[in-house]
Amino acid sequence: MRNEDAVAASIAATCQAFGGLDAVINNAAIADPFQGKLEELSLERWHQVLDTSLTSSFLTAKHAARHLRETGGSIVNLASSRALQSEPDTEAYAASKGGIVALTHAMAMSLGPEIRVNAVSPGWIDASRLQKDGEAESLSDEDHAQHPVGRVGHVDDIAALVAFLISEKAGFITGQNHVVDGGMTRKMVYAD
Repeated sequence: MRNEDAVAASIAATCQAFGGLDAVINNAAIADPFQGKLEELSLERWHQVLDTSLTSSFLTAKHAARHLRETGGSIVNLASSRALQSEPDTEAYAASKGGIVALTHAMAMSLGPEIRVNAVSPGWIDASRLQKDGEAESLSDEDHAQHPVGRVGHVDDIAALVAFLISEKAGFITGQNHVVDGGMTRKMVYAD
């Protein structure tokens, strides 16, 4: 994602095709956040993860900002609850997602009030996990039972929040990180 010219060209082509730009939603991530032991994490892998999540969000916002100012648009960055509560062997992923939250706060200050900038940090979301053979794996009753609200989140929960944040109904909501994990982060932080 280090090709800034390609990002700029994509934003320009989108604006030309649709007559402008109302919102940008950045959602980039490494599919498997576990990189192995910290001592084995290569600098190449570190840069790949940060480029995929953090640099891509920065470049997209940078080149979309001029167009979004014209419409009073919005930027929503998808982060992860791992930015707040990580797991072992996810240092690069957690750093990239924490960086997205910090980037969101800073951009809200720099781009506002014309452009609203918010982050959404999903926790455990049921996106029909795939087994190795490509078949969707159903979540078990045990998966649901360990969730504080008794229900695992769904991609529709995230989509509804993003749709709200880019709408005029969001009003002055900007610079915020909305954690959508049904209490999992709190459960992990305060667990015995």
